[in-house]
Amino acid sequence: MTKLCEACNIGKVLELKLKSVGIENLEDLKGIGVEEAFIKIKQIDKNAGRSILFSIDGAITGVKWHQIPENRKEELRDFFNQIEAKN
Repeated sequence: MTKLCEACNIGKVLELKLKSVGIENLEDLKGIGVEEAFIKIKQIDKNAGRSILFSIDGAITGVKWHQIPENRKEELRDFFNQIEAKN
């Protein structure tokens, strides 16, 4: 099992948020997926922003968040906007 803190883009604060929603390691994160993980975090942190979403996606794919392809970032922005519109 890979510790969350060993994954790309996951610092101590994001690690604590992920653990507080039941995601204990990178394999858990990959299993649940970026969208569901973000929804869970958003439920406990209404101020969670796109940077967290990008960080989670980068952790799952193994790239720094700023290296995520622009078309994927656009998909993530659209998803974020949908979540924000519901709140």
